[in-house]
Amino acid sequence: MKVLVTGGAGYIGSITAKALEEAGHTPVILDSLLVGPLAFVKDRIFYQGDIADRELLRRVVAEHPDIDATIHMAARIVVPESVELPYEYYRDNVAKSLELFDELIALGKPRVLFSSSGSLYAMRDDFEVRESDPLDPTSPYARTKLVMEMALQDIAAATGLRAIILRYFNPIGSDPDLESGIYAKEPSHVIGQLVMAARGIKDAFTITGTEHPTRDGTGLRDYIHVWDLARAHVRAIERFDEVLAAVDAPSTIINVGRGDGVTVRELIASFERVSGQTVPLREAPPRPGDAVGAFANVDRSAELLQWRTELSLDDAIASALAWGEKRQEILGYE
Repeated sequence: MKVLVTGGAGYIGSITAKALEEAGHTPVILDSLLVGPLAFVKDRIFYQGDIADRELLRRVVAEHPDIDATIHMAARIVVPESVELPYEYYRDNVAKSLELFDELIALGKPRVLFSSSGSLYAMRDDFEVRESDPLDPTSPYARTKLVMEMALQDIAAATGLRAIILRYFNPIGSDPDLESGIYAKEPSHVIGQLVMAARGIKDAFTITGTEHPTRDGTGLRDYIHVWDLARAHVRAIERFDEVLAAVDAPSTIINVGRGDGVTVRELIASFERVSGQTVPLREAPPRPGDAVGAFANVDRSAELLQWRTELSLDDAIASALAWGEKRQEILGYE
């Protein structure tokens, strides 16, 4: 299959492109390079541009008429930044995506696999969330994802568009060959922050929020190895029509996580065990938009995608540490 991957120069996008290739498929990358580095594109088919550029989309499809589906990953994703820049988040994540979807319908390319987020869920006492559970997105970033889910469901009900929505939990790590990973010079992701603190690039790791209603007071997340997440996309693309036939609907939502919850303090303990290093710590209040957290019920991914995670939290941490050593060679900075 040939698959259009928007945001394919990004962290998850580039690793998903690699997973597609390893499964025998051909990714076609569309990325503005607003944040994703060109180095992650490698020698893949690449178009630099905006997802709302209809003329560019027409050219991509004219040059690759055998595109079978689109994985739509292009988005702004930093929660605190979304609080500061809500207009930019709604413009780029919502308005531009609507242009993309409408043009894909016009071009006869109706299959869309959409990157959503587990941050949409309302908090539950047991922290385990199912796709049908109540939602309560706490940041502009998360709300843009919810708006897009609703838009996709409405458009799919009214047109030929077909959508599988994957609600990601918390991807960490790198691809198996350390060709791409977290690229921000100062990553907002927790593992990137831990790596920098352990290596002395930062003076300490900051635990944001210590009075949450979790077992140790710190936030709880479902950390999934990014390579597992990438392979979930491959499975969803390969089973796209079968999944929607199984649910007898033009769209559906599937959680993608490991299916267990890890607190920040537990993550730090795992990190110190895997790395053999002690991480200097400080504590601070929660950041604007931060959620207490949740972990995925993964029954639907097992049933519909016939997929489960294969890699452990320790595997993901080891991968992130290895990428921390490698990324200067690829990106030119630590």
